[in-house]
Parts: sequence; structure tokens; C-alpha cells
Amino acid sequence: MDEDQGPSQIVPQREPKKTMGQRLNFVKRTFTTKQGLLGDYDYAFLLRPNIPFMKKTRQAAPFFGLNDKMPVVLALILGLQHALAMLAGVITPPILMSGAAGVNLAVDMQQYLVSTALIVSGILSMIQITRFHIYGTPYYLGTGLISVVGISFSIIPVALGGFAQMYANGFCPTDADGTKLPCPDAYGALLGTAACCALIEVLLAFMPPRIILKIFPPIVTGPTVMLIGISLIETGFKNWAGGSGSCSDATHSAFFDVCPNVGAPHALPWGSPEYLGLGFSVFLTIILCERFGAPLMKSTSVIIGLLVGCIIAAATGYFDRSGIDAAPAASFIWVHTFKLTVYGPLVLPVLAVFIICACEAIGDITATCDVSRLEVEGRTYESRIQGGVLADGLNGILAALMTITPMSTFAQNNGVIALTRCANRTAGYCCCAFLIIMGVFAKFAAALVAIPSAVLGGMTTFLFCSVAVSGIAIITRGVPFTRRNRFILTAGLSIGYGATLVPTYFDNVFSYSGDNRSLQGFLDAIVLVMETGFTVTAFVCVILNLTLDEEIEETDEKLIAPDVPVATEEEQKFAHPNGESLDGSSGHGKQS
Repeated sequence: MDEDQGPSQIVPQREPKKTMGQRLNFVKRTFTTKQGLLGDYDYAFLLRPNIPFMKKTRQAAPFFGLNDKMPVVLALILGLQHALAMLAGVITPPILMSGAAGVNLAVDMQQYLVSTALIVSGILSMIQITRFHIYGTPYYLGTGLISVVGISFSIIPVALGGFAQMYANGFCPTDADGTKLPCPDAYGALLGTAACCALIEVLLAFMPPRIILKIFPPIVTGPTVMLIGISLIETGFKNWAGGSGSCSDATHSAFFDVCPNVGAPHALPWGSPEYLGLGFSVFLTIILCERFGAPLMKSTSVIIGLLVGCIIAAATGYFDRSGIDAAPAASFIWVHTFKLTVYGPLVLPVLAVFIICACEAIGDITATCDVSRLEVEGRTYESRIQGGVLADGLNGILAALMTITPMSTFAQNNGVIALTRCANRTAGYCCCAFLIIMGVFAKFAAALVAIPSAVLGGMTTFLFCSVAVSGIAIITRGVPFTRRNRFILTAGLSIGYGATLVPTYFDNVFSYSGDNRSLQGFLDAIVLVMETGFTVTAFVCVILNLTLDEEIEETDEKLIAPDVPVATEEEQKFAHPNGESLDGSSGHGKQS
């Protein structure tokens, strides 16, 4: 069953149109009665910790389906829980890409990008949750589920590699001693390139999901997602030790002898035990929340860990309040803008990012359908996949026009649905509202930007490792470890791992230094692709998976000869009525 109706179908059955009086009575009952406001939900379930020897309830919480009526207070609580579950994932990419490891923007610009990321995530999530029918076509826009979207982690290694290349080739300015200066044009080039490349995901949305998964099966997406996480762990771990900018480099100016710089409060050399302790406080809190926390704490453990780290950092003098005090009271989209251009070398890697986002969307939407107790096959399911991928592609274009990098469907909220047993879209809309409110209040974003790098590193290292583990899970669930598949994974990961661990290995392959900017841009594109480990892995795995034939594996310790017909079970029983198979063994087991 699906969407409050009988048999599943793409177009929901039309209900009689409600009169204005009926609508007003519904609103009155919702906001003026105990049943409408609180209902009979066991709110203690969300707050009951998992402490050893504590009596545990065996009564399951009620399940709220897609369009079930639910109390207002519960919708607000679960909506906030969804918003907190995705908060860390939304704010991390803009902080990294606009900070010292990226384009080194001014503090006010970083605050703006964090605010805008929250607002855009809320707005674009509404598109996915609402699900629009495209007039005159069988196609949809959106999934109609709690499919929230946030900034894709896949863009971070591509962006950081592209920014490093832009500083190296003179696209971005540096001062006399080589220190990177702010480069908003590089960020604008990333946005412009992403807006154009997002069209490939829009086109993929009109392909049947089985075709997309045939070209990009788990043996391609699994190692690719895993390498994305692995490549990001370096940045997270550098932040954990004090910072990922110039202060972590072996050669730097005197201004960066300590992290983040000599003007910061309580600045210390990179790798100081104080910084490592701050990051570990976040990491340990996340583990404790998972072990002893109530359901509400488990789904927001990353944010609780970040909060504990911030409290310790503030108490010990590591916070810089100047940015918070100078921040405006409110912010919104387009308070700052960037010059949109297309940077040629970024095109191929960003295309790969959107293809990966499409494949991830298919898996995430399938998981959301599963935990929401909806079909994971049939026309309705396929229409959700089509609408979700199309919304992902259009969201990529809209996000770029709203000064934010590519968006993708978030998977962690599936855990919130499974934990709270609430797949209701009302909670999803409340989540969107909370994200927008968080983004509008600029002081909140300013506080997030002011978080010390060591505290942020403890959180991001955990998040990036979870991305790598997601890739491993894709491989283990969807890839049989046959000889052929092991060979494909080995070949793809060989160069991918190498490029991830030694990202400058391709710097000296081309020696061209002429005035032909088109040729130079083409060569830079090849260098950027070859030095982005996950793109190399994706290309190698796609090619090998499409060209290598399937092999016959050993069955019951014997090879099945291709020219010898295999007797069916019925034929074996007819030939050997006593139950023996053709080789004399017992015929009761199922033949492989």
C-alpha cells in the first residue's frame, strides 16, 4: 500500500475536495485540542537513555506513515531531530571549501556560505519531499518521501584539488612569500561549472533505473564512494591536529608558525597535545552517545559531540568571538554573490560527481522507501526514483545559482526514520523549516564558523570515515567476491589509492609552457582527473566491468564444463529414483 490509498499507483486517487469550513475545523482541532497537539505518543521513548541494568520497555513506538495524521509537538520534535542529524553534513563542506584549505575567503563570506547552505538545504529539501507531477508527462519531480538534501561530500576533493591547481597556475593570487590570498573567483568558477555539469544528472533521470545501475553498479559506486571518504580523512585529521591550512605545511611564513595563525587566541603549534585532546573530546562523546544515549541522542550524536567540544574549547580560551560579534543579525541568499564562470579542467571531475550523486540517490531513495514501509519495486517505486534523481539534478543547478555547491540526497536521515518509526512528511517539512530558520539567523552561522579547527576535525574525521564505510557497505552488499570482481576492484583501487595517497604524482607528466591557453586548460583537466583518486577508480571500474566477461565459478569443488549439459533436478530424480545424483552423491541438496 502506498500514499494513503489502496493498490499502489503512480497517480493517487482523487479525494473529494474539502470545503473551507472543513479545513478550518481541521486546523482548529489540530491546534486547540490535546489530541491534535500532543496525541498519545510516548515522548519518554525519545529521551530514555540506554544505561546498563536500567529496565527497558518492550512496547514498540507507533509507526507514522507517509501521510498519517500526527501531533504538532511530535512533528516539531522529530523535525528538529532530522535537522540536527543533517546539520554537521550541511555545514562541513562550505567551511572546508571557503577556509584556509580552500579559497581562503574572509570570515564574513564564510559565515554567509554556512548560512546560505542551511537555507538552500531547507528549500530544496521541500522539492524532494513534496513531489510534483510534470503536467502532460508521466514524469515527476521529487520523491514524496522524507528525502532531505544537503551539500554533497563528493565535491569536496574535486574542489580542493581544483583550488590548489588554480593557485599553482596563477588563476588565484598569492603574496610574495607564497601565502594564498582570498580567491572568490575560484569559488565562482566551481559554481558555474557545477551549474552546467548538473545537466547530466537531469538527463540520467529520464533513463530507467536498471540501465543506470547496469552502467554504474555497486562494483563501480562502492569503491568510488569509499575513496571519496578516504581522500577527505586527511583534511579532517589535519584539522584535528590544529588546522588544514598553511600552518600544517612543512614550509610556511612566520605568521603561520602556530595554528590557525599568530593572531588567534590560545594559538599553538600544529599537532600540539591540546589540539588532539579537543578533537578527542568530540570523538569520545560521539561514542558515548551511541552506547548510552537515548534515541534522540543517538541520531544527533555528531552534533552533541561538536557541542561538548565547543564548550570545552570556550572554557579553555580557544574561541574567537570577534567574528560572532561582527556578524549581522540575519542573512539570506544572495547577500554575497560570485562571478560565475566555467573552469575547463573541472568539467570532467564534476561530471563524475553528478553521476555518483545520481547513483547514490537511487540507493538512498530505495533505503528511504524501505524504512518508510513502502514498495521497493513496481511503477510507483520507479517513479520515485525518477523524480528523486531529476530533483537532485535540478537542485544542483538551483544550488549553484544560489551560491552553493552541488546537493545530494542525505542517507543519514534514514536512520532517524528507522529509529523514531516516523516516515511522515509533516516531520520532513518541520525539518526544512528549522534549517531555514537556522540559516536566516546569521549569528548561528557565525558561531559555527568560529569553532576551533581541532573541534571541527574531531567531528569531520568521524563523518568522512562514515562516508568511506558507506562505500565498503555498498561493495559487501552488492558485489560477489568472484575472481573477476576482485580483479576489477584491485585494478580500479590501485591507481585510485595511489592518486589519493600521492596526489602530486602527475604534476610533471606534461611539460608544455606555451601561450596556448586552450591547450594548457586541456592538459590541466587531464592532470586534475588523474590526481583525483575516485574519478580514476570510477573510470577504470566502469570500463573493466563492461568489457570483462563473467567467469564460471567453481561449484561443489568442481568446474562446470561449458559444453556438458547440466541435468535438471527433475531429470536426476527420473534417472535415479533412489535419490542419488548423477555423480553418486545425495540428490536432496539444491543444485547451484
